[in-house]
Amino acid sequence: MTHEAPGVPTSRNDDDPQDEARPAAGPEEAAEAAGRERPEARLARAVRVAEQALIEFEIAVETFRVEVENFSRLHHQRLGPMYTRLDELDAQIAEARAAKTGDPEDLRKAEEARSVVMPMPGVDELFHDWMDGDGLSPEASAMLTDQPVRPPKRVRPAEEARKLYRDLVRRAHPDLAQDETERARRDEFIARVNAAYGRGDEAVLKELAEEWEAGPVAPQPELSEADELYARLEWLSHRKELLTEVAQDLEESAIGAMLRMAPDDPDHLLEEIAEQLLGEVSQREAELAALVQ
Repeated sequence: MTHEAPGVPTSRNDDDPQDEARPAAGPEEAAEAAGRERPEARLARAVRVAEQALIEFEIAVETFRVEVENFSRLHHQRLGPMYTRLDELDAQIAEARAAKTGDPEDLRKAEEARSVVMPMPGVDELFHDWMDGDGLSPEASAMLTDQPVRPPKRVRPAEEARKLYRDLVRRAHPDLAQDETERARRDEFIARVNAAYGRGDEAVLKELAEEWEAGPVAPQPELSEADELYARLEWLSHRKELLTEVAQDLEESAIGAMLRMAPDDPDHLLEEIAEQLLGEVSQREAELAALVQ
C-alpha cells in the first residue's frame, strides 16, 4: 500500500497514455459539458416553431378562403333568382306608375328600372365564374371535360371534413419537405386536398388520408447551419406577410364582411337573407297589385 505525502493532492493520472488517444471534445460536447445549448440548436428550434405557426396560419386563411368562395357561389346560386325577381318587380312597379301619371320623370325612372333587369354583361361578368386564381375553375373544367359538376353543398364543410383537412395539411405541408422532389410530391398532394376540402368531400379526404398514410415517410429535416436557418426564418416571415395580406383582402371583401356577421353558422345566414328577400318580394308584389287595379 502506498501513502500520499501530507499536502500533496491525490494523483489524477495526468500522464496516463490512454488520455492521449481520447478524441478532443467537439463544439456540441463542449457546450453540453459547459451546461449551454448550441446557438444553432436554439435557432433550429425557432425555425421549427415558426414553420408550425405558419402552417396553422395557412390553414386558417385557407379555411376562411373556402368559406368566402363557397358563400359567394351559394349566395349567387340560391339567392340570385330572388334578386332577379326583385329587379323585375321594381321595373314593373315603375312602369305601372309611369303609365298612370305620364310624368316624364316617372317615365325616366321606369326606363332606368327596366335597364337593370336585363343589363348588357361585360367580359368580366361573362367569365367571372369560369376563371379563378389557377385558370379555369373546377366547374368550368368539369363542363369542358363532360365530367359532373359538383358545387359545394354548404358554406362551411362538415366538422369531420375540417378535421381531416387540418390533419392532412399539418402532415403533408410542402414546407416540411427536405428536398425539391419531396416538395413537388407534397405540392401535388395538397392541391388535391384543397380541392376536396373546397367541395366539402369528406369521402375523398378520407381516401387521401389513407393514401398519405401508405406513402413514403418523409424524412425529418436535419439541423442546418446558422446562415441557412436565418434564411429560412426570413422566408417564413415573408410568407406570413403575404398570407396576412390575403387574409386582410378576404376579410375586407363584401362576402367576408357578411361572413363575419355569422361566424358560428354561415349557412344559417343564407337562410336568413333568403327569408328577408322573400319578404321584400311579397311587399313588391302587393305594391304592384295595388297599382294595376
